[in-house]
Amino acid sequence: MTTVQSTSLADRINTTLADLLEEDPRVLLLGEDIGRLGGVFRVTRGLRERFGADRVRDSLLAESSIIGQAVGMAMSGLVPVCEIQFDGFSYPAVNQLVTQAARIGDRCNGQVTVNLVVRIPTGGGFRGVEHHSESNDALFARVPGISVACPSTGEDAAQILRHAVTLGSPVVMYEPIRLYWRRDTPARAPEPARSPTAARVVRRGTDLTVATYGAISHEVLQAAHALSAEVDVEVVDLRWVAPLDLDTVLESVARTGRLLIVHEGSKDVGIGAEVAAAVAEHGFDSLRAPIRRLAPARRGYPPADFEAEYLIGVQDIKDEVLVMTR
Repeated sequence: MTTVQSTSLADRINTTLADLLEEDPRVLLLGEDIGRLGGVFRVTRGLRERFGADRVRDSLLAESSIIGQAVGMAMSGLVPVCEIQFDGFSYPAVNQLVTQAARIGDRCNGQVTVNLVVRIPTGGGFRGVEHHSESNDALFARVPGISVACPSTGEDAAQILRHAVTLGSPVVMYEPIRLYWRRDTPARAPEPARSPTAARVVRRGTDLTVATYGAISHEVLQAAHALSAEVDVEVVDLRWVAPLDLDTVLESVARTGRLLIVHEGSKDVGIGAEVAAAVAEHGFDSLRAPIRRLAPARRGYPPADFEAEYLIGVQDIKDEVLVMTR
């Protein structure tokens, strides 16, 4: 399999945040330990020293307070970019995001905009435990007024951040923890996305489409490369799960006739279910086989020694592809 060396996800996010702080005095960062410590994963390291404590603010250990402050700041014309330490810590912030941030624009007849970005480290594969390894991307994806992005590369994270601060509505960006410092990644097709919120076809193929996003897109690409002598797999990296770019998925399925959706969040009532339903509704005539989903079962995240049994791996993906194409 061909791999490429690239700037790590954490480095690219750090650089992009620095550029945004430099370019726009309204932008500020807010989160637990993001200033003096540089964040639990050191993604914001060095930014407080460069831009000062007023622009890179250490918050209280209270996620509801982080988002509550950010909503007020955004209503006042600032552009806060928040960090929640782990995906499983986001629950106390749900009320502020769903009942306040997502609704203020409509509540004020569009006269108030809420330029607000929430960065959330997500996913497993680094021997974390419950609250530290969860994948809750579907949690906010169904909430009107909130956009949800899931980058799998530093390039995509940079584009998403730059777009997010201009939207005038809340954006949640899930950042795969196990990709933060990874530099060797499976080769991807160089063609860019059609727009900042569009999906990307990162591998062209003719036999089957795999729609995926986030960290597991790397395992999908590894599986696709490993199977290249037997099955020609096309891989679509969704990048955003709200809004979903279904046009790119439907165009891919029209070429291949088969669809497998792979994601790290639990299978029940997940993003894969929505993609499958939409393709069945709008692309049924293109299908040569039933749509299938591959994702973990609906259960709590296991202890570190058993996470390999929970997460979807390269062999799982290869097996599923072969079942669908034989």
